[in-house]
Amino acid sequence: MSTIAPLPPRATPTRAQPRNAPDRDPAWVSRVFWISACVVLLWPLAVATEFKPWIFLEPDNIRVSAQFIATFWPLVHDAEFMAMVARETWRTVAMATVGLVLALVVAIPLTLISTRVLSISALSGQMARGPFWLRQCVRWLLIFLRSIPELVWALVFVRVVGLGPTAGVLAIALTYGGMLGKVYGEILESGETHATETLMRNGSGRLQAFFYGLLPTNAAELTSYTVYRWECAIRSSVVLGFVGAGGLGQQLDNSMKMFEGGEVATMLLVFIALVALADRVSAMLRKNLG
Repeated sequence: MSTIAPLPPRATPTRAQPRNAPDRDPAWVSRVFWISACVVLLWPLAVATEFKPWIFLEPDNIRVSAQFIATFWPLVHDAEFMAMVARETWRTVAMATVGLVLALVVAIPLTLISTRVLSISALSGQMARGPFWLRQCVRWLLIFLRSIPELVWALVFVRVVGLGPTAGVLAIALTYGGMLGKVYGEILESGETHATETLMRNGSGRLQAFFYGLLPTNAAELTSYTVYRWECAIRSSVVLGFVGAGGLGQQLDNSMKMFEGGEVATMLLVFIALVALADRVSAMLRKNLG
């Protein structure tokens, strides 16, 4: 009769001895080095720009600033003034929206021409000379459009078409057209291109390859950036008003020149609310369309 040997007693696991916490941050040397390097690099830049923040603490500057801020109260809120503010606020939103739509009219065709993925000759590995130089010329045009700030374009168009929102719309259209075209091209070329190339290798046209291969895989990112640019265009519309492009910015400039602090404060609060509303709308659109 066989007997079953008893199991050996289970060994109790030994607890690892807790390590002592280090007395100092082990990465402090590298952090101090990089912070010092940044200070050394930024110091000549601060000197070149004459950046002197301590001048705000001088008694004369504090007194002038306090007097200017004191004029912001009481706020101006009579019916006639608020009706004008509402009208100019709507004009600012309209300027930004129409300007962005025109920017899309400029950007989309230039993007389709400049995108290498949509080049049939590039499927063989090397783009033909004609399409290559056409693509380079379009890219140089996009660089030209976005390198000139919308404020400079607005100054030019104010002299051409006169004071008013038209100059602001055209300025936003050109500058943002260059920005959108450049970023759209980067998005399309950095995304998944297998479906697009397959369609083109099987005889599909460029537009068909774009709408059925390239656009569906990048639609969310393109939409998100477009909505973000609309939000930026609203802020730009107010700045353009300072050079006569109409909207809320022009009225803000007029009130500042007349030292009407109450009107300035009211319009600033309206502008802050407008930017906050645009931010919420853009976030909602990105969430629903993303």
